Amino acid sequence: MSRIERTFKSLKRPALITFITAGDPDYETSLAALKILPGAGADIVELGMPFTDPAADGPVIQRAGQRALAAGGCMKQTLSMVREFRKDNGETPLVLMGYANPVLAYGPERFCQDAAESGVDGLIIVDLPPEEADLLAAYAKAAGLDIIRLVTPVTDEARLEKILEGASGFLYYVSITGVTGTAQADPAALKAHIERIRARTDLPVVVGFGIRTPQDVAAMGEIADGVVVGSAIVENFETMKDRESVLAAIRDQIAALA
Repeated sequence: MSRIERTFKSLKRPALITFITAGDPDYETSLAALKILPGAGADIVELGMPFTDPAADGPVIQRAGQRALAAGGCMKQTLSMVREFRKDNGETPLVLMGYANPVLAYGPERFCQDAAESGVDGLIIVDLPPEEADLLAAYAKAAGLDIIRLVTPVTDEARLEKILEGASGFLYYVSITGVTGTAQADPAALKAHIERIRARTDLPVVVGFGIRTPQDVAAMGEIADGVVVGSAIVENFETMKDRESVLAAIRDQIAALA
């Protein structure tokens, strides 16, 4: 049983999934933040792979990627962070989230092998549709990595069938037709669609995009198996005065969300 599957099976409540960008605002601060997330209350961690053109991300995460890249962020550094995280934590699932270009530059087969060896559990490649999944699918399967697919409010039944082919770990339900951190969805409007998705798959369905507050988490947790918070956490790095203060702020924020 994978770490992702074990986590969802063991929880008696929806999973709290948190996102930060690797290397933002620098390697040491980012690694320290990554390490505190589980203890603060995160059940699963998404680690963003910094990229110059993150098309699905809003301004907050765009700026995080720019800070990370300016500080020397790259795929090797991201995987180094995962290895350091795994020295102290062998239980919390860790998912890499990002875009296809850095993976192609690194080499898909080598990427999957190195990601798995570092301690990654799953991949969310935002701009890799099912029709192009062969780019990674065989390598990810051989390495034991879950391929986590995106579903949206406009995904119809026929498209859902295509998305479910080869999907594993969980489904990431993008709650808005827009970019991260820019709008909020109405849980009541999503509930019926999520129920129809659940009727077609045993995979957990988690909701992300536009979720910021404990109240948002509670509301989305009523209709989903997990809730993702990203931009609201990443904002802490924009106002950072010193490392300890930002880590304390993130710790308190995650505890409140949990």
